[in-house]
Amino acid sequence: MPETFPLLWRLLHWLMAAMILAMLAIGISMVASLSNYHALVNVHRPLGILILVLVAIRLLIRIFSKSPPLPRHMPRHLRFAAHASHWILYGLLFALPLVGWAMLSAAGYPIVLYGPLHLPAILPHSDQLYALLRPLHTALAFALFAVFLAHFGAALAHRFIFRDGVFESMAIGSRRKDR
Repeated sequence: MPETFPLLWRLLHWLMAAMILAMLAIGISMVASLSNYHALVNVHRPLGILILVLVAIRLLIRIFSKSPPLPRHMPRHLRFAAHASHWILYGLLFALPLVGWAMLSAAGYPIVLYGPLHLPAILPHSDQLYALLRPLHTALAFALFAVFLAHFGAALAHRFIFRDGVFESMAIGSRRKDR
């Protein structure tokens, strides 16, 4: 049975899960509701940058710290899928906000975080670049949603089908010994 991740890691994991779900819902709402578009964008931009910062922190933690091991009896292909899905999540969580930032830069829009706090443009103004980045941002969002659902489904499988302690290793209220 795996031991738990440190409490700070678990809190960061669940905070980011909530933020990602919020971002996906906001993104869908932005497309569906023109009347609320500007209010939603004003939340979407800074939340995307916050996710970018937090995923960078999580990646550094992941690289420089040891995670609890997966169960020994877990088949090799499931171990591979678990590791691959985590790296795909990290990649998407980096790419999506960076492409969004680049898209806004190419469109010539200011990247307002809050009040007078703006991010610099990372690309020059270009309608052609914007036309390429807009559908890419959408495609990456759909990919993130798909991988997020697969991750969630795997977590539920570990909890209710395999019952191998993998879910509990990341659960906030876990009774397992903290590392």
